[in-house]
Amino acid sequence: MSEDRALVDAVLANAPGAFERLVREYQGLCWHIIQRMVRHPDDTRELCQDTFLRVHQCLHQYRYESALKSWIGQVAYSVAKRHLERKRIPLLEPTADEDGLSLLESVGDGFDLEAACADEEIARSLHAEIERLPPLQRTLLTLYHLDEVPISEIARITGLAEGTIKSHLFRTRLRLREALEPRIGVAA
Repeated sequence: MSEDRALVDAVLANAPGAFERLVREYQGLCWHIIQRMVRHPDDTRELCQDTFLRVHQCLHQYRYESALKSWIGQVAYSVAKRHLERKRIPLLEPTADEDGLSLLESVGDGFDLEAACADEEIARSLHAEIERLPPLQRTLLTLYHLDEVPISEIARITGLAEGTIKSHLFRTRLRLREALEPRIGVAA
């Protein structure tokens, strides 16, 4: 947190190169979150710029209650979410049993994504299935499994409850397992 505080203080004091350093430090995170949600490189570039513009304009509101990384991730997520809403792209597919999801407590369901990726053909199939996911599920899954962001931090970034994130991850993993079962020979 002391590094976050020093960087924020430097940016707020208009220290030469401070904002550029902040952008360099967090542009990868910003790109990953937005790209996973919107899936269009041109939109992603523009939305990343919008994100850092908002960060610059609102940095004085950052209260050090969470890591700077989480706060910037939250701004990126919010910018991407608003973009999808403006384009009328749903974050999730409608389901018949949304209430049942909140009862799930565990992310683990016995499906090993890494083992499924061991075979190159299966890995391609897995990535294709991930690309077909709705924006929110794709983002949550990749943040958790590929970027290894803890659920508590994903909750801070997205504003979703940890139980909701676990439910989405469980359902998404189940969906991927069902899609990949014929290729990897896993029985349901």
